[in-house]
Amino acid sequence: MKRKIIAMASAALFLLTLGVIARAQDKAGNVAGTWQLTMQGRNGEVTQAMTIEQKGGTITGSIKAQNGEAALTGTVDGKTITFTTKRQGQNGEITQEFKGTLDGDSIKGTVTTGQRSGDFSATRSKS
Repeated sequence: MKRKIIAMASAALFLLTLGVIARAQDKAGNVAGTWQLTMQGRNGEVTQAMTIEQKGGTITGSIKAQNGEAALTGTVDGKTITFTTKRQGQNGEITQEFKGTLDGDSIKGTVTTGQRSGDFSATRSKS
């Protein structure tokens, strides 16, 4: 009988631990702040200022470039961040889709613009 109680208690503790781990993995990473976003442009590497505000797993913000500012909207799920920007280009609206992985104060991933895609990275400002 004593072994049965210990086995049941062990099983309950194991399930509780799995639940805590699962919740920790589901928690949205913190991406709020000011970032320096770097990616390959048509004429070489481009660095832009990016500001992100976060409410749970939802993010909003903007990216400021030489040719203006574009709003961004997206999500954070654990360490995965995805967001989209739209801006006016010479030939109409340009949509950029970003998908990356958060690692502390850095993000690395892929940006897709139409049929083209490339790598991007971002570093959070310390201030």
